Amino acid sequence: MSLPIKVGMVSLGCPKNQVDAEIMLHKIKEAGFQLETDAGLSDVVIINTCGFIENAKQEAIEQILEFLTLKQEGRIKKVIVTGCLAERYAQQIAEEMPEVDAVVGIGCNGDIVQILQETMAGEMIRRVGEKCGLPLEGDRVLYSLPFYAYLKIAEGCDNCCSYCAIPMIRGGFRSRPMENIVAEAEKLAAQGVKELIVVAQDTTKYGQDLYGEYKLAELLRKLAKIDGFVWIRVLYAYPERITDELLTVMAEEPKIAKYLDIPLQHCDETVLKAMHRPGNQKELKALIRHIREMVPGITLRTTLIAGFPGETGDQFKKLCQFVRDMRFDRLGCFAYSAEEDTVAAELPHQVEEAERQRRADIITEEQNNVLARKNDQMLGKTVTVVVEGYDRWGECWFGRSEADAPEIDGKIFFTASRKPRVGEFLQVTIEDVMDLDLVGSVVEDA
Repeated sequence: MSLPIKVGMVSLGCPKNQVDAEIMLHKIKEAGFQLETDAGLSDVVIINTCGFIENAKQEAIEQILEFLTLKQEGRIKKVIVTGCLAERYAQQIAEEMPEVDAVVGIGCNGDIVQILQETMAGEMIRRVGEKCGLPLEGDRVLYSLPFYAYLKIAEGCDNCCSYCAIPMIRGGFRSRPMENIVAEAEKLAAQGVKELIVVAQDTTKYGQDLYGEYKLAELLRKLAKIDGFVWIRVLYAYPERITDELLTVMAEEPKIAKYLDIPLQHCDETVLKAMHRPGNQKELKALIRHIREMVPGITLRTTLIAGFPGETGDQFKKLCQFVRDMRFDRLGCFAYSAEEDTVAAELPHQVEEAERQRRADIITEEQNNVLARKNDQMLGKTVTVVVEGYDRWGECWFGRSEADAPEIDGKIFFTASRKPRVGEFLQVTIEDVMDLDLVGSVVEDA
């Protein structure tokens, strides 16, 4: 009797890509393959790539080359490349890395079992299908810690920002039926998921294509009724589509995390217009004030782009002042990445790469100053923390609060008199700040 073929998965990039990986893993498991958590010990490795910006592409290429080396050494048998890089650069991967056994576009994710079988039989696969063939839903093998899961409510994007290749890679915006989303959420709750993270390329547009109107607020109401969830978190909200109805739900429903991720990208009207994004500094400041008024205590996260083509010194200074004035709770800043076939890549007055990075570093430093002051205000406060693990170097536990999304935000480190369980929610009193992370101790039961 032959041993089952071991399949390992490395999933890169965003949570939406991770959901795709989890759906593929379930198909693979159901077909009788053995899932191997350490991809380097597998017979076949699937690299589910990101192709969003240059750094992500480089990371994906490095991963592919690393596993091709293991294949050359005879430690693994086959290498399969899926995801955004495979969708966007299938021909280049096949030509420049012919040792890759299968290059699979996102529209063929549903065929992953057949592709595995053909690859193991010795075939070289180069397959790209229609983008709309990407499975929007299906049973999953969770790739994250067991207490949280991402819930993808839509695929693709119609915003067509001038710097972004996502519509080319993922296709147009496609919402999932609400009843299917709720059913999946109920299944995740039954599996023990306590934190549900709602994602799409633009969550606030959810439902417009299916129902003729935005339905995120209604969806959140339904999700909040499901027993088992402690936090329901929303990522990737487009500023122009943040409605009072949505904010009312966030304020009224205890399970909806008081946290909103709004990628603003810039504040200067001229730069925003060149990005094919609406709005100006006055409107954005008014929106942020309005959100904070309607949802007291909300954590606001944003992402910005520094060094966009044509960004002048004065426009950059305006962005710095915007960061200081708005005092975002969480912020990430990217140096502009010129992506081929995008409108922005062809714009005049491209900023030198070193200057782009310098500007991004300055914005990050400005935000670190804001965060340091906010962290000082947390001293003495008690917050709910979900346990994620134990730090052997620090000899303490760590986790996250409602104000922190997994993978992208900070940690809270804490001591406890007993050994807590991963996924357990505890009350932690903040006593110190370490770099930009909070440090505290568990409030012991009376």
